[in-house]
Amino acid sequence: MAQVIRDCAQAAEELRGIVEQARDVVFFGGAGVSTASGIPDFRSENGLYNQHFSSKYSPEALLSHQIWRDDPEAFYDFYRKMMCAPEARPNQAHLKLAELEEQGKVSAVITQNIDGLHQIAGSRNVIELHGSTHRNYCVSCGAGYDEEWMLQTDGIPRCEKCGSIVKPDVVLYGESLDESNITRAVRAISSCDVLIVGGTSLVVYPAAGLVQYFQGKKLVICNLEPTPQDAQADLLCACDIAGAFDW
Repeated sequence: MAQVIRDCAQAAEELRGIVEQARDVVFFGGAGVSTASGIPDFRSENGLYNQHFSSKYSPEALLSHQIWRDDPEAFYDFYRKMMCAPEARPNQAHLKLAELEEQGKVSAVITQNIDGLHQIAGSRNVIELHGSTHRNYCVSCGAGYDEEWMLQTDGIPRCEKCGSIVKPDVVLYGESLDESNITRAVRAISSCDVLIVGGTSLVVYPAAGLVQYFQGKKLVICNLEPTPQDAQADLLCACDIAGAFDW
């Protein structure tokens, strides 16, 4: 039975000990990693799916390929207001992971987030399973645009070169994950001896299925709520993830 820790200071001490003894640490994170940066997660009580938004569609529907295709006005209105977070800054979890990578402890950060905060914090080997709001591309000519450009547009964003629609480089519901990113993630998880899973409910597949490729020594899950894979963990940190990385 895994040890369960609810106190942030104690969790940080246990986590530091595991990392110090590790040969190769990989971090796999979700929306809960960025809540301390002011970005809501999806399924918690105060998450995005439980917020009211002035639209005839649910937030989950507004993140689908079908709405992007059939009602792009509604999609982009929601996307700009709720998915882009230009003012957000890395919290202690992002900063510590970047520091541990610099020290040679963390070899990869695998994230389901699209906010780019790991890179802003300084992490270099980041595998973005669901893309990034910082990248947008023309569906016809492939011209690229950043988040600032997207936020300055109104209605349906159009390419300045050819006039076609500009789509965020994010994986919407109904779209497949990039196979090269999946391959990189599986390779990283398969070869590490410590896997830290943080801020994710581990219910969204295929991303949640990546944990099954871990064959190392220590599996740590840091999440406020229980996950379906808690029974496989060696340590459960049921506390704020930013606090667990505060050492």
